Amino acid sequence: MKKLWLATLWGVALGITSPAWAQIRIGQTAGFSGAVAASVKEATDGAKLYFDAVNGRGGVNGQTIELVSLDDKFDPKLAVANAKELIDKGVVCLFLNRGTPHTQAIMPLLTEHKIPLIGPSTGAMVLHQPVHPWLFNVRATYQREAERAISHLSLIGVDRIAIIHVDDSFGADAVQGALKGLKSVNKEPLALEKYDRAKPDYSAIAPRVASKEPQAIMLIGSGTAIIDGMKALRAAGSKAQLVTLSNNASAGFVKETGPIAHGVVVSQVFPYERSIASPVVKEAMELAKAKNVELSPIMLEGYVSAKVVVEGLRRAGANPTRDRLRRALETFNRYDLGGLELSYSATDHTGLDYADLSIIGPDGRFRR
Repeated sequence: MKKLWLATLWGVALGITSPAWAQIRIGQTAGFSGAVAASVKEATDGAKLYFDAVNGRGGVNGQTIELVSLDDKFDPKLAVANAKELIDKGVVCLFLNRGTPHTQAIMPLLTEHKIPLIGPSTGAMVLHQPVHPWLFNVRATYQREAERAISHLSLIGVDRIAIIHVDDSFGADAVQGALKGLKSVNKEPLALEKYDRAKPDYSAIAPRVASKEPQAIMLIGSGTAIIDGMKALRAAGSKAQLVTLSNNASAGFVKETGPIAHGVVVSQVFPYERSIASPVVKEAMELAKAKNVELSPIMLEGYVSAKVVVEGLRRAGANPTRDRLRRALETFNRYDLGGLELSYSATDHTGLDYADLSIIGPDGRFRR
């Protein structure tokens, strides 16, 4: 440590502000184990695709990026403890955490320590309005996704729509978008049920919903809880069109769901991950192919979020601080991520507003 400190002084004396060994540390707390492990891993792999490519070109302003990731097991309390540990270790920002309650629990730390959180993997409206000065969203809101999905179902003649959502801040937020979509076409939900996030139990919910014979069922929640819900509905005899949100748009979700996944509609907040017509997708596909992995929707979310971080660091200049990074992000004005334009300002930290739908094909791939 003493040698490193002396080397830093020597570098300053020579006017070298960005020595080759310097690193920028970015902190991530997310559920690498537990209910959302599959999608968390894929999102992180997508981010690493871009960080590795940037580091391979010499980094940002001569400094390489190190992503320090901690497992919070999808537990909000552990997410807070991890975030505090990362902040104390000197990370320049927090990045790509997962979960609405988890993000809400972390938010007071952002203000206390004046540190940006970039690209939380959640679309809760509470993270957009009112604007938090240290939180920068990348993806669209869950309400936008849910409303888009309901509008599509109505457009194709689906009238009998049931909703099952997790009983937490994420579920309460996203269901508002679904209800707004129904209201716009003068409809009410055929059934509206919620389940316990900590101990999902569909033994009563699934038969009750199935008995109403819905044409479509929107399930709002994460990972294994939604998989279990879909299996319970099918076991209860429901043949309804199953619909869920983009937080479940991972290859791992499809694999764990098994044959039931075929035909499930999943909303998306980024362009089609196999469309070479989209510059950012083509770029990510080429990097993924070089590592012998197939790009998934949630990998693309991690990739795009990493691009936002890197551009913010570039604009923050050599030896970026947390405050410089925050101010740099607020200079984004229709910044082109590769066919996607993202803007921030002091009064708007929403980022993108892209929303689309996909369906899982018999081969387990998302199709549009």
